[in-house]
Amino acid sequence: MEKFYISTAIAYTSGKPHIGNTYEIVLADAIARYKRLKGFDVYFQTGTDEHGEKIEIKAKEAGISPKEYVDNVSGEIKRIWDLMDTSYDKFVRTTDEIHEKAVQHIFKKMYDQGDIYLGKYEGWYCTPDESFWTDTQVVKNEEGEYVCPDCGRKVERKSEEAYFFKLSKYQKQLEDYINEHPNFIQPESRKNEMLNNFIKPGLQDLCVSRTSFSWGIPVDFDPKHVVYVWLDALTNYITNIGYDTDNCTETFNKYWPADVHLIGKDIIRFHTIYWPCFLWSLGLELPKQVFGHPWLLMNNDKMSKSRGNVIYADDLVDLFGVDAIRYYLLHEIPFASDGNITYDLVIERLNGDLANVLGNLVQRTISMGHKYFNGEIINKKVNEDIDNQFIEGINNLEEKVEEKMSKLEISDAISEIFNVLRSSNKYIDETMPWVLAKDETQKDRLMTVLYNLLESIRVCSKFLSAYLPSTSEKIMNQINNKNDSLKFVSDNEYDLNQAEALFQRIDKEKFMEENNLV
Repeated sequence: MEKFYISTAIAYTSGKPHIGNTYEIVLADAIARYKRLKGFDVYFQTGTDEHGEKIEIKAKEAGISPKEYVDNVSGEIKRIWDLMDTSYDKFVRTTDEIHEKAVQHIFKKMYDQGDIYLGKYEGWYCTPDESFWTDTQVVKNEEGEYVCPDCGRKVERKSEEAYFFKLSKYQKQLEDYINEHPNFIQPESRKNEMLNNFIKPGLQDLCVSRTSFSWGIPVDFDPKHVVYVWLDALTNYITNIGYDTDNCTETFNKYWPADVHLIGKDIIRFHTIYWPCFLWSLGLELPKQVFGHPWLLMNNDKMSKSRGNVIYADDLVDLFGVDAIRYYLLHEIPFASDGNITYDLVIERLNGDLANVLGNLVQRTISMGHKYFNGEIINKKVNEDIDNQFIEGINNLEEKVEEKMSKLEISDAISEIFNVLRSSNKYIDETMPWVLAKDETQKDRLMTVLYNLLESIRVCSKFLSAYLPSTSEKIMNQINNKNDSLKFVSDNEYDLNQAEALFQRIDKEKFMEENNLV
C-alpha cells in the first residue's frame, strides 16, 4: 500500500484559533480523507507549538506557569480540531518529552559537525512573530518607529549571546534545489517570492538559541541557552514519527519524507528556507511539497482581534453545523488567492448548494423510491439515450476529482462532484418520474430512472466523505447501501431507509436578526 504523509503547521499556543486558522486543519483533513478513500496508507499529523518568549510573557500576565498556559490553549485547539471532525492520526505537542529529547540530540549533532556555532546576536526582534531582523530588513511605520516587515508591529533592539545555524552554507544548494524541483513550493507565486525576496539577496546565518528567557528546550551542553522556536517547531515533523540522531524507528523510515507540508502563506519562508537546510544538515530527504495556502478574510479584511473582526469555528458551528462550515471553507477559498467569509455568504452557500442541490436531490429520490416501490430498487435496465450521458458523467467523476486533488485544487474537486449532483436534479426534471408513475407500462422504466439516481447519489456521497464526512454518512445510511465502488454499478440493490433533511434552508433576514448578526 502506497504511503501518504501530510502535516499541518503546528498551531502556536498564544490563544484560541479563529476560523482562518481552522481552515488549514480542515483542508489537510479533506486531503487525508481523500487519500484514504483512494487506498493510501495515510499518516496525518497536526498539533501545537508551545515554547517561546511570547508564551512566557502571556503566562506571566495570566498569573500561571507557562506549562499551565500552554496546556489550556493546546487543549482548546485540540477541542476545535475535534469539533471540526478532523481525522488526524497524531496530535503532537512540542512540550512532549520525546520531542524535547530528540531536539536536544539534533542541536548537538548540528553543533558537533560545525553547522551550529556560538556567536552574538545584535539586531531587531519581533516578539509576536518570534522573528529576528537585520537593520536592512526592518521598516519604518508612519510614526517613524521600526516595525516587523511581516506583521507591522514594533520591534525591539536585542543583543545577546546566541548559537547560530550556518544557513549561508546551504544557499546555492537550496537555490538549485528549488529551481530543479518546480513542485516543491506551491503555488508558483510562493516559489518566486522565496527565490527573489529571500534566497537570491543572500541568506544570513540563523539564530537558533536564546538566553533572555527560559521557556524553551534547554541546550543540554550549555543550559543557559534554550533552543530557539524555529529549530524546535520545525523538527516536530520528524521527531514525532520516530526520528532521532542515533536510532530512527520503522515508522520514520516508512513515512519520511512527508508528501505535503500544508502551511499558511505567512510562514512559508521558514518551511522552504530554514527547514530544507536543517534537513540537509541531518542528512535527510526534503518533504516532497510545501503548500502555502491562502488566507481566509472577514469582509475582505485580514482577521485580527485588534480589528474586532475575528470569527471562531465553534461559534459558526453553533449557527450552521460542522459540515456547512467545512463546505464553505473547502469550496469558497481558491487554490492560490485569499478567500472571504461573511454570514451572508455562508447562508447563500448553505441554501443554494447544500439544501437545494444536495439535500433536495437525496430527499426527492428516496421519497420517490418509497412512494412508487416501497423503497426497494433494483436496475431494470430499461435504458434510453439520456441515461448513457448521465451514467458517463458519473463514471468520469473519479478521474476529474483525482486530477483536481492531485494539484490540491480542493474547491474545484468539490465543484466536479456538485456538477454531477446538479446533473442528477436535471435528470429528474427531464425523465419526469411522476409522469412515468401514472403509466403502468412504464413501471420498469421508472425503476431504472430511480436506480440511476441512487447510483449517482451513492458515488457522489462516497467522494463527499472526504469533505463532508458526517453528511456522507447520513446519505449512506438513508440509501442503505454498502457498495464502495467509485463508479456506476449496474447490478446493485437498494433497500431504502426513510429520507431525512440533510440541511435546513435558512431565512436569511430572520436568521441574521435573531442571532444579532446584522
